[in-house]
Amino acid sequence: MAIPRDDVQAVRAATDIVALVGEYTPLKRVGRRFTGLCPFHAEKTGSFSVNGEEGLYYCFGCQAAGDAISFLRAVEGCTFVEAVERLAGRVGIHVRDESDEKDRLARDKRGALYSAMEEAVAFYHSRLVKHPDAARARQYLRSRGLDGDAVRRFRLGWAPEGGSELVRNVKSKPDALAGAGLATQGSYGPRDSFRGRVVFPIFQTDGKAIALGGRLVPGIGDGNGPKYRNSPETAIYQKRSTLYSLNLARQEIVRTGEVIVCEGYTDVIGLFRVGLQRAVATCGTALTEEHFKLLARFGRRIVLAFDADSAGWSAAERFYEWERRHEIEVAVAELPAGSDPGELASTDPGKLRQVVAEARSYLDFRLRQSLAREDLRSPEGRARAAGAAVAVLAEHPNVLVREQYLVEVADRTRMDAERLRPQLAEAIAGRGAGHRKQAPPAAANGTMAANAARKSPPPTAGQRAGRDALALAIHLPAKMAGRLDECLFADPLQQEAYRALDSAKSLHEAIEGADDEVARLLVELANVDPEVSVGQAVVALVRARGQQGVADLEAQVRQAQASGEEERLLDKGAEVAWLKSELEIFSEVGAGENPPEQVTEAAGRLVAWLVQRGGEAT
Repeated sequence: MAIPRDDVQAVRAATDIVALVGEYTPLKRVGRRFTGLCPFHAEKTGSFSVNGEEGLYYCFGCQAAGDAISFLRAVEGCTFVEAVERLAGRVGIHVRDESDEKDRLARDKRGALYSAMEEAVAFYHSRLVKHPDAARARQYLRSRGLDGDAVRRFRLGWAPEGGSELVRNVKSKPDALAGAGLATQGSYGPRDSFRGRVVFPIFQTDGKAIALGGRLVPGIGDGNGPKYRNSPETAIYQKRSTLYSLNLARQEIVRTGEVIVCEGYTDVIGLFRVGLQRAVATCGTALTEEHFKLLARFGRRIVLAFDADSAGWSAAERFYEWERRHEIEVAVAELPAGSDPGELASTDPGKLRQVVAEARSYLDFRLRQSLAREDLRSPEGRARAAGAAVAVLAEHPNVLVREQYLVEVADRTRMDAERLRPQLAEAIAGRGAGHRKQAPPAAANGTMAANAARKSPPPTAGQRAGRDALALAIHLPAKMAGRLDECLFADPLQQEAYRALDSAKSLHEAIEGADDEVARLLVELANVDPEVSVGQAVVALVRARGQQGVADLEAQVRQAQASGEEERLLDKGAEVAWLKSELEIFSEVGAGENPPEQVTEAAGRLVAWLVQRGGEAT
């Protein structure tokens, strides 16, 4: 889809970026800006700034920057077109499509799948709530602790047993229903894919329905087929990057910084029922790195609430790697044996809240499991337990973490830690891990590591003055009009930023027309509250540029002396004397909130001198 530039600008201007960002990270007002914890990298002190007036954000920690469109793209992982469309929907703007026929056909196909899925969710939900043939389904849900509030909140449904009830009762065409995984072609025409099942709709984070999960109800029909049936992957649904209920849980995840991951839809609903409304579930697949990347946008602590015998515990090495790579913490809520969150929500809600609150680190959980399998009262049992625990420790990539837990294992098994260290080293070598150095954790948007490696020298007085002047030109353009010239900026990047501002009608136009580095600087300065007055900024910038001019001229005087150029020596010497006398006015009088008239006049003369030489202090 090709969206006209005017439509993009209209969507950008109409979007309340403070409200948008606030859905992902709490913000508080500080002066004219809003600040909070960055949603793109882990931090304890907020370095994320939002300029609501200009619709721009900037992180002073990882340098993530942009507008509402780029923010939604980064945090949701969507395309530019998808971001514009979502924001347009929020503000009620219709965006036009100028794309070619092929792109329009693909877009129309996806739109048809979304429509078909929404119709199916509405039909099945109405059937569950109102129709007599859903009585047994409603009874089953009540037996599982799912009341009317849960049914409405999660839009649960009932897929009747008839072969084509959905196909006959919705407007979507059979090919759209088939493309969305809702119907299949039978001998006598299209048939519903879901029959005789309670239906759990699955949504994108923006609330669009994209798939269904269905469960057979005991006592209804002949019970043929698998107990659970899930939508196949389609053009709008990919299991590896989708989490059930994230659309409902994301704000609570952002608020608390924590997400609880389960394996079943009823587990999620059970956690919501007991007040833990930050729960999600995988959709018929194991946890993947795509899931971790998605969750890392919203919270930095992932609590696993799996059944004790779950296959999900087999991903130890991957969990550790994902922890490091995405700067997240994985913990485990240790459920009582034989229970799951859905059941515990009904039988002992207090216990469910307790195990989540007391969730232990993933490594701690794994070690406790290995030690619990042996009888620690006998020497043989302690030896076996120590060996098993050492094998678990060898899976972890961090040498400091391994050392801490090795001491604990030695205490629990009454062993000498020095006796266990060779075993640990052998286990690590056997796994091919060796003693690799730990790589620094990667930032969510890949910029922190790069910035850490790039040690910039401290800014000069001229660079500091240039930043102040540019910030004021952004925040108070009318007051700065006519006071600046590109020759005042010695720093090439700042000079390019000034040119971009000076040649554009607006800040956003300047950002759009600039290269990445200049655009990033402009966005950063839009999120900085100027701490000096207009007069102070201009005077500081002129003074710094004049002082650099003195240094340049004195170097030329020395060159003239060395080469015996008497005439040039006299000219440059006189110019140095004049320039120093002008700069003395600044040092003698100073520059207050409103610099005195003689300072302003001296600044004007220096600017004229610089302009006359095209910015070259020669």
